[in-house]
Amino acid sequence: MTDVCAARGEEQEQRQPRQGNHERGDQEQGRLGPGELGQADQGQADRGRGDLGLADPGQGARPGGSSYLAVLRLPGALRFSVAGAVGRMTMSMFGLGSLLLISARTGRYGLAGVVAAATSVSYAVCAPKLASLADQFGQGRVLRPTVAVFGAATAAFVACAELRAPIWAVLVTGCLTGASMPSLGSMVRARWSAMLADSPLLGTAYALESVVDEMIFVIGPALATLLATEVQPAAGVVTAAVLCVAGTLALAGQGGTEPAVHPDRLREHGSGGGRENGSGSGPSRRRAGGRLPAAGLVTLAPAFGFLGSMFATIDLSTVAFAQQHGHRPLAGFLLGTYALGSATGGIWYGSRAWRAPLERRFAITLCLTVAGVATFWSLPGLRSLALVIFFSGLTIAPTLIAGFSLIERQAPPERRTEGMTWLSSAVSVGVAAGAAIAGHIVDAGGARWGYVFAAGCGALAAVVCIAGLGRLRAVHAGQAAQ
Repeated sequence: MTDVCAARGEEQEQRQPRQGNHERGDQEQGRLGPGELGQADQGQADRGRGDLGLADPGQGARPGGSSYLAVLRLPGALRFSVAGAVGRMTMSMFGLGSLLLISARTGRYGLAGVVAAATSVSYAVCAPKLASLADQFGQGRVLRPTVAVFGAATAAFVACAELRAPIWAVLVTGCLTGASMPSLGSMVRARWSAMLADSPLLGTAYALESVVDEMIFVIGPALATLLATEVQPAAGVVTAAVLCVAGTLALAGQGGTEPAVHPDRLREHGSGGGRENGSGSGPSRRRAGGRLPAAGLVTLAPAFGFLGSMFATIDLSTVAFAQQHGHRPLAGFLLGTYALGSATGGIWYGSRAWRAPLERRFAITLCLTVAGVATFWSLPGLRSLALVIFFSGLTIAPTLIAGFSLIERQAPPERRTEGMTWLSSAVSVGVAAGAAIAGHIVDAGGARWGYVFAAGCGALAAVVCIAGLGRLRAVHAGQAAQ
């Protein structure tokens, strides 16, 4: 649940083009600006309004599946998207694989849960800093040493678990794996943003990454469970690490699509002096967001944190619910159905042209997601849960797409990867906290009370979102006035 994706809204058509110096710099490095779109996909800009992105009136991407093919045909796009997908398999496999490994070797689910929570927290603490370094020095220069540390830490973690080392050794190596786990989802989306700039295809590209994320959560848990139970307890963790290392190195080697670095601008931002992007928009961004990459993070980070707690609680409660009905193995099928619903919603969302403002779409889809979860506690059996959980999942990907897109809209280019990683980190913290609390609730009251707690977490996310809508509009309103 630590990595998700983003989209753009039609309300961005009111925005002015990005400042000339930055735009020219991107185009000189081979990235596709709005004016270059027709060269990549002839006639694309003349066939209706854009799916979700910024465009001049009358311009846009073709709705439907052809939009997905259009973005994948762009030079280098398919390569970095596939590399990112392979490397991101670890986010759906590593946590579950480590839980199965620790519980198999120690017989203690409590210890396994503590290790999983410690890994999530260490990721949440370190990922934004690594993303900031990637914005400053380039993705390749940061990813290679980071993934080397991750590989070594994973080997040490597996060795400690297999040798039944002291608890502190397992915790320390587990924390090191979390701290060095690359945030590839944010880096892939940063590449899409640099490549497509203000193109109407940017929303489709973000929706594509959302679908990839959901399919990862359909395939990853089942694969990790199969490997850990049928091959060897450490097989799930080892496979996740191998995929992460391979995908990360493949992505790091693709310098042609890597976003431009802005070390001087980052120093100006940190010192509070100078202008960002060579324009008067810099001071307004600093006033809006302070030290954060985007003002909207004040609202989005806690909202995503509560969503992370909700998702973690649903996972635990669904396992308990299936067990209470005598069909524990069906828990994986039910959770896969939830992810399949989200992927279906993401595909539909990314192929549509939207008129509603982006922040309004985020609030609506978030509330619909929570409304669906609020019904889980009352469902009588597995069949009804399978049906309802699919339809409840339809709005998950659109919610995450809109949330990441708000950060893409607000954060300056030199801090965009960092901003997106803040949301992934917030989800990780929420997952760790939610899993710890929900475990006690399910043990004490059963799956239904777990679902009630999940609905409560979702309700808090909705309250935070509605209360903070002003911050989600702030930068857009300022740009519209320029």
